[in-house]
Amino acid sequence: MSNLRKINIDGVELELDGSMTIIQAAELAGIEIPRFCYHERLSIAGNCRMCLVEVVGGPPKPAASCAMQVKDLRPGPNGEAPVVKTKSPMVKKAREGVMEFLLINHPLDCPICDQGGECDLQDQAMAYGVDFSRYREPKRASDELNLGPLVKTAMTRCISCTRCVRFTSEVAGITQMGQTGRGEDSEITTYLNLTLDSNLQGNIIDLCPVGALTSKPYAFTARPWELTKTETIDVMDALGSNIRVDTKGREVMRILPRNNDGVNEEWISDKTRFIWDGLRRQRLDTPYIRENGRLRKAGWGEALAAAAAAMKGKKIAGLIGDLAPVEAIYSLKQLVEGLGGKVEARTDGARLPAGNRSAYVGTASIADIDSAKTILLIGTNPRVEAPVLNARIRKAWTNGATIGLIGEAVDLTYDYKHMGADRAALTELVGKVTEKPDTLVIIGQGALNEADGAAVLSQAMAYVQGAGAKLLVLHTAAARVGAMDVNAVTEGGLAAATEGAEVIYNLGADEVEIAPGPFVIYQGSHGDRGANRADIILPGAAFTEENGLFVNTEGRPQLSFRAGFAPGEAKENWAILRALSAELGAKLPWDSLGGLRAALVAAHPHLAAIDEVAVNDWQPLELKAPAKASFRNVIRDFYLTNPIARASAVMAELSAGQKARAAQPLAAE
Repeated sequence: MSNLRKINIDGVELELDGSMTIIQAAELAGIEIPRFCYHERLSIAGNCRMCLVEVVGGPPKPAASCAMQVKDLRPGPNGEAPVVKTKSPMVKKAREGVMEFLLINHPLDCPICDQGGECDLQDQAMAYGVDFSRYREPKRASDELNLGPLVKTAMTRCISCTRCVRFTSEVAGITQMGQTGRGEDSEITTYLNLTLDSNLQGNIIDLCPVGALTSKPYAFTARPWELTKTETIDVMDALGSNIRVDTKGREVMRILPRNNDGVNEEWISDKTRFIWDGLRRQRLDTPYIRENGRLRKAGWGEALAAAAAAMKGKKIAGLIGDLAPVEAIYSLKQLVEGLGGKVEARTDGARLPAGNRSAYVGTASIADIDSAKTILLIGTNPRVEAPVLNARIRKAWTNGATIGLIGEAVDLTYDYKHMGADRAALTELVGKVTEKPDTLVIIGQGALNEADGAAVLSQAMAYVQGAGAKLLVLHTAAARVGAMDVNAVTEGGLAAATEGAEVIYNLGADEVEIAPGPFVIYQGSHGDRGANRADIILPGAAFTEENGLFVNTEGRPQLSFRAGFAPGEAKENWAILRALSAELGAKLPWDSLGGLRAALVAAHPHLAAIDEVAVNDWQPLELKAPAKASFRNVIRDFYLTNPIARASAVMAELSAGQKARAAQPLAAE
């Protein structure tokens, strides 16, 4: 029996799935219904009553369109499609009444409220409310909550839509927020006045339809109409979350999520959202040359000439950092290999096989998590390596998927079967594999960056092949897949690339220790570990300050756009390498970013398919036995994984808070 049903909304007739709600049907018909509590990615609460509509032939009172399904509507007397009206006098009066109730206790904070200009309550009061109130009673007030250093609260403004409660419990997987009391005494609060312990908590700022929850670091710094908005890509992890960067003048003021159902849906992690103060601090804004053990400022001409003089006739190695765009990586590879040197992107020692995309990316897309019935995690903690991806795994779990973990036992916000912490658990599983086509295997860098990483990967691929499953390699570095795609690797890894090197050209690799001996040229944006070891520093642009291409963990090429300009004398990364190549007399054959991209796409055509996930040919590795050892996760401190994060005061505060919580003694029960 077909589940399709007909419905007539304001004269527009539709045929759609009977399980859809009236509010969803209205969206398909292009009809706007106001709402506060309804959100398409959260469970239905039905408590704000702003979405009331009139159902003709139904009850003699308005119905909540978010909570009523199309299949529950009664057809007309002659079998006509049920009729719903969203603009009738009954609906207009009901909405005005609901708005009047909502505003009884709402304070007149608009001039000083950070939500001003982006407030759903403000917009809907103008569109659906009336210009007076019949209530003269004193307004009630609520105490503020302390949710931590990220979310600022003004709970007197709260309209009890419960979006924040539903998000934290359903998506973020924490149970610290809830609603207590009844009637006028009801309030949103936290359990035992705890601060929020989640790296996705910033999303409740976007969800709040009033000014009750706003951004603490951004508070009182800008109004939305003062900001220039740039749609771009995040590089704090390898997920490639779609974001919007808002700038005021040259400064990044805030970072917000953009919707992309295939990548991050509409969530971002707290590191992505609050990293922006790190873009201002400890910046490299002029070239430096080390003389007599001390760095001194220099001009570009002098610095490039010194770098070229140091590189000529020497054995060179190029190291690629975690935040470099593909254009800069490709430029460095062409320059260094043209001079007879070697480049290496796997600076953490990951045993990723060059040229085999099914082994270093996998065969699954991020969206495949939604339909997986079984998910096997190997050597990874997605809660800190990719928090938004972890929320997606949680969503699959709530829909009935079973999760297995081989690796360190950690809190992942959902139940899983711990199948062992060592390699033996994996080889045992491979030995008794059976066909399970709805299985997804996610292997992390903790399983791949030890000496036997290739053997572990071969075991995982053997399991995937035997089960007829899909594989997703979860990377932690935004630049890694793009670097592997342009083959910026050396047979034998980091040790082989740097062996006997007299000059090391370090392109933003701040997570690697360079031993004394070689002359180091560092190109990057922040005065971090790489700059500390450098003999010449060439200041580059950060990810918000240049156009670039990044390939995410599932192999999806995405374009990052410039939101502001680099400080001082800092230049775009590809342009620095192009200028240096001319100084070396080995000029790279392009004069613009367009020319560079044309050369890049000619060499690697799949990089032209922006926002598309390519199908990778399955090339299983030769099965090898791994060592007898336990898996170790790669990220120890979620908030301090890259130079921008380490320059951020907000990230430092979050890191300290996380350590303090972990060290808290527990009372004996």
